[in-house]
Amino acid sequence: MTATIIDGKAVAERLRAGLAGRVAALPFRPGLRVVRVGDDPASGVYVRNKDRAALAAGFDSATIALPADTRESDLLALIARLNADPAVDGILVQLPLPPQIRADAVIEAVDPEKDVDGFHPVNAGRLASRQPGLVPCTPKGVMHLLREAGARLPGARAVVLGRSQIVGRPMLQLLLAADCTVTVAHSRTRDLPGECRRAEILVAAVGQSELVRGDWVAEGAIVIDVGINRGPDGKLRGDVAFAEALPRAAAITPVPGGVGPMTIACLLENTLEAAIARRRLPS
Repeated sequence: MTATIIDGKAVAERLRAGLAGRVAALPFRPGLRVVRVGDDPASGVYVRNKDRAALAAGFDSATIALPADTRESDLLALIARLNADPAVDGILVQLPLPPQIRADAVIEAVDPEKDVDGFHPVNAGRLASRQPGLVPCTPKGVMHLLREAGARLPGARAVVLGRSQIVGRPMLQLLLAADCTVTVAHSRTRDLPGECRRAEILVAAVGQSELVRGDWVAEGAIVIDVGINRGPDGKLRGDVAFAEALPRAAAITPVPGGVGPMTIACLLENTLEAAIARRRLPS
């Protein structure tokens, strides 16, 4: 058996095309503002990709670039202005931030109704209590990919490898809401390979290159690799040893070209949802 490769680029392209059609039918352009502090190279590439995708889909998108020595108080004042701007539907502050700025303070300053990253404690609470709210983009993208792979979610044994606020914890909540039986594994988990082998759905999000070996993957499992790690040779690798897992899994995402494109597509989906909700329009 050789796994089906889940083409995240193709899925994201279809999602963006659908969003563009919905935006074209609106009497306004959903407004997205991305705030970037400093000149982290990886963030720069990611932000440019966001801008291109948003503009191509018909969004009113712009990036606000601030110098690396920006004071926290100045960034918070900018966020307050964006919160109050009726033309802005979504606000995303690119992480990581320089050391003089507290990420938690910035995340909490964003209006939860405009928090298209889905990181605000209010949105985290809504997700945990199964109330409507904005969901973190990467886990949301994973759910799209699982549906693309034909996963039968109700009752499925799912393992989420990683417990971050950005991916692991919201991933747990989304899989629970889909009626999966979910285990969250992490660096302190006993017999980590054994836990992974029990998974029918394995979501790896630990940020450690090729941690998950092929014999950690159950025969016929669906493997979603969220990790993006640059090796000494400059190549990108996931958290899963792709070549080893390929003959065991039923379906698997590649790195790059798997989860990454879905994150940007789901950011646009969140922005459109925020715009509709703020204007109290039917979805």
